[in-house]
Amino acid sequence: MKKNENGGWSPYLAGALAGLVGVFSVWFAGQYFGASTSFVRTAGMIEQLFGPERVAGMEYFIKVAPTIDWQWMFVMGIFFGSFISAVTSGSFKFQAVPDMWARRFGARSVGRRALVAFVGGAVAMFGARLADG
Repeated sequence: MKKNENGGWSPYLAGALAGLVGVFSVWFAGQYFGASTSFVRTAGMIEQLFGPERVAGMEYFIKVAPTIDWQWMFVMGIFFGSFISAVTSGSFKFQAVPDMWARRFGARSVGRRALVAFVGGAVAMFGARLADG
């Protein structure tokens, strides 16, 4: 894949390829890909370790079993694929506060960054689950 001027991959090419994956997913498997249900399934799998009888009795987990399926594997592929992408592009680095955040709020605002990231993720997950996504 062609790298852009800052060493990362072209977002246009990556976006086009992701779009093709979505089209082929529906075309060949008849399934749309998503991620929010996988997070709920993962929570169910973790909870089963501590109280399997509780999970078995929950109405939601009767409908959406906490098991490893194609969608869960898709989310794992996103994680590992993005890691491989960052490493191979040379843009991978451990960083508690991104450069853009540090310029705006200061480099020592790790707690604020973590709180904002957590709240943003919770709002996004709530919206996705509310929409049955």
